[in-house]
Amino acid sequence: MPAKNAAALEFLLHRRSRPAKTLTTPVPDRATLTILLTAAARTPDHGKLEPWRFLVLEKAALARLADAVTARGAALGVMPEKIEKAVAQFAMADLAVAVIASPKPSDKVPQIEQLYSAGAVCLSLLNAALAAGWGANWLSGWASHDRDFVRDQLGLADHETIAGFIHIGTEKLVPPERPRPDIAAITTWVST
Repeated sequence: MPAKNAAALEFLLHRRSRPAKTLTTPVPDRATLTILLTAAARTPDHGKLEPWRFLVLEKAALARLADAVTARGAALGVMPEKIEKAVAQFAMADLAVAVIASPKPSDKVPQIEQLYSAGAVCLSLLNAALAAGWGANWLSGWASHDRDFVRDQLGLADHETIAGFIHIGTEKLVPPERPRPDIAAITTWVST
């Protein structure tokens, strides 16, 4: 039998994201966040391309994005309730990390694999924050997919996209457990 990391397995079996709207201060300081980012960067990365990067969004940047998303949503004719939700995602946050999918040219590693790696970074950062005792949540939303918004407000290059915004902070309350997938219903065993 392989050596077992019981604590890590127990964590993964019971991990639970915390709703971003329930997160507050304090948030990780730069030294602590650097450790979490280091853990996140230890993700599968075929070809060692590092097809992702981080934008750490602190309170003032998040307030700026809340204002910008209001104007952009109105210009696009986004439904008011969707604009309000996007505004709240930024305005109520104290710290978020935008994980930027930044694929590299490669004859060996397809772009889709590079995007999967960026998604793995999001989950790794989320889990690192939770394992370190912080509350954390992975969000996106319509603004994260709007080319003009991400270019103008976050400085993304044309080939880059938002893989996710990872909100990190101190949780105000522990959310109730939610239903989990029925593993038997979604698993097929192939023997031959």
